[in-house]
Amino acid sequence: MSALTSSRPSPAPRPSYAAVLRVPHARRTFAAALTARLSYGTVSLSVMLSATRATGSYTVAGVVMAVFGACTVLLMPVRAALVDRYGPRRALLPMAVLYSALLAGFAALTWRPGAPVAALVTAAALMGACAPPLGPTMRAVWSRLVDDRRLLQRAYSLDGVAEELLFVSGPVMVGVLLRFGPAPGGLLLSAVLMVTGTCAFVTAPVLGGGMRRSEPRRLRWAARGLPVGLWQPVVAVAGLGLALSGSELFVLAFVGQRSYDEAVVPWILGALSAGSAVGGLVNGAIDWRRSARVRLSWFTAGLCVPLALAGTAPGPWTLAGVMACAGAFVAPALTTAYLLAEETATEESRTRAGAWVNAAVNAGISGGAVAAGLLVGRLPIAVCFVLAGVVALVTGAAAGRVTAGGA
Repeated sequence: MSALTSSRPSPAPRPSYAAVLRVPHARRTFAAALTARLSYGTVSLSVMLSATRATGSYTVAGVVMAVFGACTVLLMPVRAALVDRYGPRRALLPMAVLYSALLAGFAALTWRPGAPVAALVTAAALMGACAPPLGPTMRAVWSRLVDDRRLLQRAYSLDGVAEELLFVSGPVMVGVLLRFGPAPGGLLLSAVLMVTGTCAFVTAPVLGGGMRRSEPRRLRWAARGLPVGLWQPVVAVAGLGLALSGSELFVLAFVGQRSYDEAVVPWILGALSAGSAVGGLVNGAIDWRRSARVRLSWFTAGLCVPLALAGTAPGPWTLAGVMACAGAFVAPALTTAYLLAEETATEESRTRAGAWVNAAVNAGISGGAVAAGLLVGRLPIAVCFVLAGVVALVTGAAAGRVTAGGA
């Protein structure tokens, strides 16, 4: 009996997050990419504060941020196409150097009050146009480093959770820096992080010789529209960003309308990020039986319930708990969307596929901020939260229809 038992093949061990980091060259490459990506965690607040203090106008600061965000999002697939065409070393490093130089120029413009508005808007547009697509590139590198699909799921989950933490820790770093210097110092910090991290990233051994390059005609892929298989993840994350961005503004309105201390707002939004991090880690550790396309639809629609209930919270700390529950669906949805993009992409278009997903979620976030601004003050805040939940539900259902249609 023992002989028979011993002859049976043992089940493959479940991949772990530690196994991801034990992959050759993974730790160095990932750490370098995170260093550069931390620049995106520090830059937004730095740009906003620098523009506000240089012009004395929140309106101008809002326009600058809108232009910066729009150029970053809309041109991301094009920049990713350059990475696929020429390889990270030839494409990312020039982008990083130019982007950092423009950050330094913006810092110089805003170091003292009285900066010309036209110059600030132009600089913001150029910064956004040159922002290196580091997240999509790192996810393309993960797909080269990791062959096992289960381990790749862990890798993408780890990447998503780490990115979430970067966008939490980045503003904290800027806040600490403000104790010792003016707001443009955050722009210089962002520039240093970008250049040093990108240099370390593109010189990692796994990028030796460059990633596989596409033919010149492939560069037009970004402008020809989405491949059929990318429609579902793009629709899902665009709706996810729309619902989340609106709910963040609704949190601020919830606190203000009930005369709570505004100091609780970062804690509530931090609970959202913490819930996302936990959800991402749990999602990555589960060997799912359902397909990624079905999971993406359910993760997106699942956001509906906590968002719809958020407006009925009796106080800020209950709201924080509800938002943490909402966050638990965010990282799993994003991770699954990136996995689907990787499955859809060919070897020479992986960076662009991830960039489309990244651009979609950021476009949703921008649209959500505008829509929420129009709703706050016109509708009760509880109704606003319900509408955010409805957006998530409708988006999840639409993503499911795309799945059913075979896209």
